[in-house]
Amino acid sequence: MSTATPGDPRELAALDARHVWHPYAALPARAPALPVAAAEGAWLTLADGRRVLDGMSSWWCACHGHRHPHIVAAVARQLHVLPHVMFGGLTHDPAVRLAERLVSMSPAGLEHVFLADSGSVSVEVAIKMVLQAGAADGRTRLAALRGGYHGDTFGAMALCDPDGGMHHLWAGTLAEHLFLPRPPGGFDAPVDAGWRGEAEALFAQHGDELAGLFLEPVVQGAGGMHVYAPAYLTVLRELCDRHGVLFVLDEIATGFGRTGTVFAAEHADVRPDVMCVGKALTGGTLTLAAALCTPAVAAAIGAGEGGALMHGPTFMGNPLACAAALASTELLLEGAWREQVPAIERGLREGLTPASELPGVRDVRVLGAIGVVQLDRPVDVAEATEAALAEGVWLRPFRDLVYTMPPFISTPEEIAAIGRAVVAASAA
Repeated sequence: MSTATPGDPRELAALDARHVWHPYAALPARAPALPVAAAEGAWLTLADGRRVLDGMSSWWCACHGHRHPHIVAAVARQLHVLPHVMFGGLTHDPAVRLAERLVSMSPAGLEHVFLADSGSVSVEVAIKMVLQAGAADGRTRLAALRGGYHGDTFGAMALCDPDGGMHHLWAGTLAEHLFLPRPPGGFDAPVDAGWRGEAEALFAQHGDELAGLFLEPVVQGAGGMHVYAPAYLTVLRELCDRHGVLFVLDEIATGFGRTGTVFAAEHADVRPDVMCVGKALTGGTLTLAAALCTPAVAAAIGAGEGGALMHGPTFMGNPLACAAALASTELLLEGAWREQVPAIERGLREGLTPASELPGVRDVRVLGAIGVVQLDRPVDVAEATEAALAEGVWLRPFRDLVYTMPPFISTPEEIAAIGRAVVAASAA
């Protein structure tokens, strides 16, 4: 049996190509994966010795940068005390303190926390919460926004855009839900009267059978990096209240400062009945997510058939992950991100301005620590990736989008380099 070493990138790449299946990839892969040897701060060190900026925060998780010493130290301490224990019938300090922390940081009214393995699983848990809570009233259907993305497990996939999303291959197999039109773009735009009319009509027709409405607030992530006005959240919260429908916010991508507020819901000052968090929760150290709910939701589940929320992951409340999340949220509470994110927004606005002059660019948009260039054609991912790497930056374009979500600790010079890379990738 051959064993690759960190100093042997070619053998590692060969073994990877032979055995490893990567996300959203064929096997064998159409392009080789780049071996990474180490990471620190905003930088990745590739196995061939190159250092590149992580313009993706490793799929939006490493908000404090890689290997932040405060998080590393917390995980190391926990590793020597209690790496894991089952959560059924047992509890431990990191999980309890993390639940308390999340309640204190979240919109008012969310008092109960279910710890999950990943963002997709937290959405699955939220689906169960909503359907179990609504069962006594005969509410068995769900609604979501077109253009949304909520994960890759079957329940979560069914809430993604049924036509334009990446999960249309499973049409006819997934549960069929109701979909409101995607809110028109523009963070400062007024609510479109036509959109409001369609939303009101859907609730008027189906409100008494809907258990919950699921949506990503202000920014729809992997469904198209679409930015819309917070005023739409206010309209949807009012419609849910009027018709007795639970209002569920998927803050997995937007939470923990990414849009300029702790949670994107704060842009509209709305309070969800259920909220999902993940990604940056542990600062990109270990996988962990959570679904939070109000006492009313929890009480309805407890009073319903079964008398309990029917979910229980093996690694639920993993102490190592909870310790990482406590350290990551401590860094957020210190508040440096409140200056870092607006600075990144200014830097991205300046750095991406040249992209608007490129042929084939449909739109350039920036919100908080999110920068997006949308093309009028699918991105040539291989060419765009190479163009970004030539600028010393790792990006992962998809569909018609070249975008960045850099770590909050990125310096102005690093943000400028990321901006140049996004422009270069958009021109490739």
